[in-house]
Amino acid sequence: MSLQSVKAFFAEHAPDIEVIETPTSSATVALAAEAHAVETGQIAKTICLRAGEQVLLIVAGGNARIDNKKFREAFGGKARMLEAEQVVELTSHPIGGVCPFGLPAPMPIYCDVSLRAYDEVVPAAGATNAAVRIGVERMAQLVGADWCDVCQDAAAAVNARSQAAE
Repeated sequence: MSLQSVKAFFAEHAPDIEVIETPTSSATVALAAEAHAVETGQIAKTICLRAGEQVLLIVAGGNARIDNKKFREAFGGKARMLEAEQVVELTSHPIGGVCPFGLPAPMPIYCDVSLRAYDEVVPAAGATNAAVRIGVERMAQLVGADWCDVCQDAAAAVNARSQAAE
């Protein structure tokens, strides 16, 4: 169901984007980076969190970590991870395949600025062996995400990446 909902999402909203299925698992950032031959930062990990009564998705660079202080300031509560069963219930995606695409119901989606260190990222696509390659800004636009800065040293990572490209 989950992989199918992601494929249906792209068929409707971005038919030019292909869902890539790999023969091996890409359920962790390291496995995904290896499977897709990209840096770990290019893996766009999606985390399902609760802040008080609000449940939301944060999409961040694969090497980024949530900064509790920044998160609390942005969302008014401490970041709490949901149990795997709750994540599947809310997103229809298994852990390791969670993504902002093909959700069964609308929910708040935020892209962390850590993603802006790259032009293209590789988020999961609803299964532990599926992903897509997509431009950062296009991904945010497709899922109606707002931008946030809730990861540790996200601005420094973006600046370092920009300086390396010059």
